[in-house]
Amino acid sequence: MPSDLAPGLRLLVGLGNPGREYRETRHNVGFLLLDRLASRERAEFRPEKSWQAEVARAGDLLLCKPLTYMNLSGQSVRPLSQFYKIEPAQMLVILDDMALPLGVLRFRKDGSAGGHNGLKSIIEQLGTPTIPRLRVGIGSAERDAVDHVLGRFTLEERPALEQSLDRALEAIDCARTRGLEAAMNAYN
Repeated sequence: MPSDLAPGLRLLVGLGNPGREYRETRHNVGFLLLDRLASRERAEFRPEKSWQAEVARAGDLLLCKPLTYMNLSGQSVRPLSQFYKIEPAQMLVILDDMALPLGVLRFRKDGSAGGHNGLKSIIEQLGTPTIPRLRVGIGSAERDAVDHVLGRFTLEERPALEQSLDRALEAIDCARTRGLEAAMNAYN
């Protein structure tokens, strides 16, 4: 078992907003990645009212898509993690980052929310910034940040997005099998 994931990765939290109007938006990269992983693992998401989330099981790994809207994501993650006795260090939060170019990945073991309200909510609810995260670059806003993150990827951006999601799956597999440190070295 990798020693830096205390004692192993047990929960992936993909951040996004629920609803058809937000599907495929930049802000929903976490949902897009978990959907891709669930499809690969033949895992099916089911709504769980207790946690205000869609949850799937991929082997020994739980996948969670909070349905609280981005800014309240911690309200789903905290009760789910408490029920399954999952420590923050055993999670990996997947989120969009407009400070990174489209396709760039960045693992971190801990740190501030960096202006991301979904991650901020999780940090507040769990009471610690020591939560591993995978930031997925969505490119910077040319004008309004809100319009950018709630906008859809352009046709020209789709190939880079697809490559980014494939690479992020490889990075998660690396973190699961070799540990977060190895994934950081290989994919940051």
